[in-house]
Amino acid sequence: MTTDGHGSPRAGGDFYALAPRAGHGPVYLRLADGRRIRMPVHCWYGQPALADESVLARCVGPVLDVGSGPGRLCGALLGRGVFALGVDVAPHAVAHTLARGGIALCRSVFDRLPAEGGWQTVLLIDGNIGIGGDPRALLGRCLQLTAPTALLLVEVDPDDVEERCTARFEDLHGHESPPFPWARLGAPALHRVAEDLALSVTDQWTYGLRRFLALGRRNSASGPR
Repeated sequence: MTTDGHGSPRAGGDFYALAPRAGHGPVYLRLADGRRIRMPVHCWYGQPALADESVLARCVGPVLDVGSGPGRLCGALLGRGVFALGVDVAPHAVAHTLARGGIALCRSVFDRLPAEGGWQTVLLIDGNIGIGGDPRALLGRCLQLTAPTALLLVEVDPDDVEERCTARFEDLHGHESPPFPWARLGAPALHRVAEDLALSVTDQWTYGLRRFLALGRRNSASGPR
C-alpha cells in the first residue's frame, strides 16, 4: 500500500520509516471514525504470496507498479525477465526495492514518469486503488500512462464497500503519520468507476481472502482473459 503527494499518508511522513520501528508491524490504518485496520507489513517485505503470483502471471511487460512499497512485485517480475518499474513516494520503500535488485523511482504517480503512454500493465495492488482518495482520478491518470491495449490490475476490498475517508497510519508506540485522504472500493464499486471511464472488466478472480480485477479500455477489451 502507498499514497502520494495528492493527499497521501506519506506526503508528510514516510510510512516505511514508521514500519521498521514497529518491527515491521503491527502498523494500523486508523480511519477518521475510529476504525482501525491492521496492515500486513510483513507480507510487503516478504516474497510474493500465492495470491500475488496470480497477479504476476497476468502481467505483460513493461509493467508499472504504482505504490510499489518495498518492491516485492516489481522485483519478482524482473527476476522473470519482465521489465517492471516501481513508483513510490516513500524513500525507505524505494531504497529497499533498490537494495533487493529492483528498479524504482521515489515519485508520485501524478508526477511526470518515464515512458508515459507506453506501459502495458499497471499494478494497483495492496489496496492502492485508494491512493489520493479519488479512484476515478487515479485510474484516469493510469490511463494516461498506458498503451491502448494495456491492462490495469487492481486489488479491491473483499467486501462490498465504496468509501472515501480520512485516515492515518499509526503503531503501538505512539508514532503516527499526518492525516490523508484515502478510499476503499469493493468489486461492485470498481465496476461503476470503470464504466464511467469507458473501461471494461476483462477478468476478475479471488485468491483466498483477496480479490482482483483486470481493467482494459472498452474499445480494446475482448472479454475475460
